[in-house]
Amino acid sequence: MLLSSSQGDRKGCAVLSYPRRGMHGEVVEDLGRRILGGDPDAGGTLDPTALARHYGVSHTVMREAMKTLAAKGLVDARPKRGTFVRPRAEWSMLDPDVLRWRFTQRGDEGMLRDLAEVRAVVEPAGARLAAKRRTDEDLEVLETALARMADTVSDPVTHTEADIAFHRALLAAARNEVLDCLQVVIAAALYARDRLVHAGGERTGFAATHRAVLDAVRRADPDAAESAMRDLLAQAGKDEAAI
Repeated sequence: MLLSSSQGDRKGCAVLSYPRRGMHGEVVEDLGRRILGGDPDAGGTLDPTALARHYGVSHTVMREAMKTLAAKGLVDARPKRGTFVRPRAEWSMLDPDVLRWRFTQRGDEGMLRDLAEVRAVVEPAGARLAAKRRTDEDLEVLETALARMADTVSDPVTHTEADIAFHRALLAAARNEVLDCLQVVIAAALYARDRLVHAGGERTGFAATHRAVLDAVRRADPDAAESAMRDLLAQAGKDEAAI
């Protein structure tokens, strides 16, 4: 899985993680996906006892699963009302699991649009800062990710992993802890679009736009790095429109 529940936990960017394996993990995964898919709708009730029977787990496992979902803002429990799905506006939309579950729902074009807009705000600024603050080690990581992208064009999953690694490394090179915390959002956006865009192989201009960003960062040219990233995002928008 490209977006694990622990990937956002960097430099104090704490997110709630949970064991993906085992009955607890399976229950959280399935219930999380169902809630994001509207089953039940916001305000709808959940019966933990019935759910425990449905999943064939103990009440302890179900209670812990509900605690995990509650920490992600998806459910709550109140006296006399029981356990219910919280309003969508109260969901932790930047939680990596919530992002990932949302992307399993087909036709969520609004989320792709929202994340594309966030990328347009964050990544050009990140590229500018990276050009000013990058180290030789940062350049090596970026070069490795770019080379891996070139070598995995025929493998959409691995290609996507390499693409995500490149953009994460770029934000890390900006040396801004708050900006770096947004890597989970960028990774979610890339995971969502790449699995669609790269299903048919590499898109025209993909390698060139990434190379232009890296070259500008290597030259320590902030203006060129920001401009190259804007060109990259513009190309990404064209690729999405062509799907």
